[in-house]
Amino acid sequence: MKLSFSQSSISKFKLHITGSKSISNRYLILKAQFPNIELSGLSDCDDTRVLHKALTTLKEKGDEIDIHHAGTAMRFLTAYLSSLPNLEVVLKGSKRMHERPIGILVEAMRELGGHIKYLGSEGFPPLKIHGKSLQKDKISIPASVSSQYITALMLIAPSFKNGLTIYLQSKVTSKPYLMMTAASLKSIGVEVDLQESHIQVHPKTKIEPKTIAVESDWSSASYFYSCLALMDQGEFELSTFQKNSLQGDSKVAEFYKLFGIETRFKGDSILISKKAGVLLPEKIELDLNDTPDLAQTIAVTCLGLNIACNLTGLHTLKVKETDRLVALKTEIEKFGAEVEISNESLQLSPKANLKESVSVQTYQDHRMAMAFAPLAIKVDLTILNPEVVSKSFPDFWEKIKALGIQQNR
Repeated sequence: MKLSFSQSSISKFKLHITGSKSISNRYLILKAQFPNIELSGLSDCDDTRVLHKALTTLKEKGDEIDIHHAGTAMRFLTAYLSSLPNLEVVLKGSKRMHERPIGILVEAMRELGGHIKYLGSEGFPPLKIHGKSLQKDKISIPASVSSQYITALMLIAPSFKNGLTIYLQSKVTSKPYLMMTAASLKSIGVEVDLQESHIQVHPKTKIEPKTIAVESDWSSASYFYSCLALMDQGEFELSTFQKNSLQGDSKVAEFYKLFGIETRFKGDSILISKKAGVLLPEKIELDLNDTPDLAQTIAVTCLGLNIACNLTGLHTLKVKETDRLVALKTEIEKFGAEVEISNESLQLSPKANLKESVSVQTYQDHRMAMAFAPLAIKVDLTILNPEVVSKSFPDFWEKIKALGIQQNR
């Protein structure tokens, strides 16, 4: 898809962003355990649809669940399905999903009494799961690899007879996601004690009927922050968002102050604005350990604004839909800039005059497509395999078209 920008487009507009994938998927696992939870505003992305389908069509014997590229679904279902007595199921995904490690979570489930067999390479999906009634109430798990492993355990912990205490080994990565999980559990009446060294989730056999409205996705909002940062000026109204959000990526509002973007709340919407002539820094340095999904967006914003950056805390990016650090280096350098990466950092040395008509490979990664799309405001480019956005933001291309980013397939 070729992208270009029409300077005559309006710089003021409103749009509604789909519900948070992270919150939606947590509540879907909780609803499976407590059916009297009612959910509104669920994300309409592929990952949530896949998880919802898996949970609503589950059979006891001989079932096979294909979650495609949905990493969250793979982690959450590995734990949840292992806790269902008498269940036999094969859990598989795409080729890339079978390259993404899951050994830490599988070993934790086995230690709790689960029965999981690898059908391919050791430590990786696909998995054959025989559900068991899990009785143990303590587990230790490395906390620096993926917060989703810990969240998966937290979400099934209320069903344990004595609850579950999870001891955290090493520094926690993406801590806001664990806080989101704890808040989701507390919202339905589950008692949770979240500490630096451990998390204790108390047992719960039933809850009062509850209706949950899912907040819109701050990660998706980040691409519109990037668009506005790359424009001379403008104001966008985005809904539906909460001032005290559960989502770690709500920090995008703080980060984009560096690019001259102001955020204010108006009811259940946010107004983001940029004035003409904003003075920008020559370089920014950010630790994104708690918000790694913002790394691609911020790096491309810096590329478009000719700002150097040093982004750290990115060790989890290597095991996402693609190795995002390598992918960022490869694609950014096509525009003429220089990028250095390590196992957990990215340093960008920008270029004032970007190369035109670059084709950006997306590597089956939705965030590569959406992070680079705003760059069309500065330079014509082509996004390859643009349909990958359906993983988290199905109507993304329709939304940014309203900004004047023209699309030719």
